[in-house]
Amino acid sequence: MNSPAPPVDSDVLRTLEEVVEKELDRHLAAAREWFPHEYVPWSRGRDFAGELGGEPWAREQSPVGELAATALKVNLLTEDNLPSYHHQFATLFGADGAWGTWVRQWTAEEARHSVVIRDYLLASRAIDPVDLERARMAHMTAAPPPNDVGVLENIAYVAFQELATRISHRNTGRVSGDPVCERLLTRVAMDENLHMVFYRNVLAAALEAEPDRTMRAISRVVSSFAMPGAGIPGFTRAAARMAVGDIYNLRIHHDEVLQPVLRHFDALYRSDLGPEGRRHQDHLGRHLDDLAVQAARFDEHRAVVLARTAARTRAHADG
Repeated sequence: MNSPAPPVDSDVLRTLEEVVEKELDRHLAAAREWFPHEYVPWSRGRDFAGELGGEPWAREQSPVGELAATALKVNLLTEDNLPSYHHQFATLFGADGAWGTWVRQWTAEEARHSVVIRDYLLASRAIDPVDLERARMAHMTAAPPPNDVGVLENIAYVAFQELATRISHRNTGRVSGDPVCERLLTRVAMDENLHMVFYRNVLAAALEAEPDRTMRAISRVVSSFAMPGAGIPGFTRAAARMAVGDIYNLRIHHDEVLQPVLRHFDALYRSDLGPEGRRHQDHLGRHLDDLAVQAARFDEHRAVVLARTAARTRAHADG
């Protein structure tokens, strides 16, 4: 059965067309050309076992720790699914005008991320290439989740998601232990930040033009937010490891993603809302309060897990 098509909010697309054109021009002026091959340590590369008769992959060959390897796999598989995202956005926003130009530009820039991360992983033997390819096939051949919401919900989602992705890449580089990996992911994170600024600014303009409808979209997106990699095989376990490892977790989501974007347009304190908008604003505030409580509980849980891990490490070293 086909997923229901998202509603076509033609009035919203027309209202925001001029803003999208302005933000596209700003983005193109701010973006800097870069080349994935210049960030990949090709000198580390050698043939793998198989058709070329090279050396099989082994964990001890990797220059990154297990936490970073887990995060790199999740981040890459998320980037790999770009054709699905492009199809959804092109269908929703259309192929013409500033909207269509932006979708193509965004797609082309995002494609560099999967190219450079995969080339790094293979050249460095950072993770098992067989496992990676099998996971890619499983993820990309699975049915995507339905995109049955409108333009405003999609804009709101990517405004938060692009920032979340930037932080995940940045923190993965930080814990990788490999300066080459950290430099590469810092470069990728810079792109993600520019993408976040684009969508955040368009969302802010939507909030000015359609305050009630946009507040509803923001409230719905924030209260049901899930990263696009949630369909990756083994994602739940990987996400738990990344959470404890401080790559991405509830505390980061609340403090470094939701709060900065919402503060940008004073979402919780706007006074230009009608009854429906105020209802969704109140719902958003209650959700953030609940999330803050959950984040505090996670902080306590993480501290216990890290203490137990440290104790086991000391016991192993002593014994």
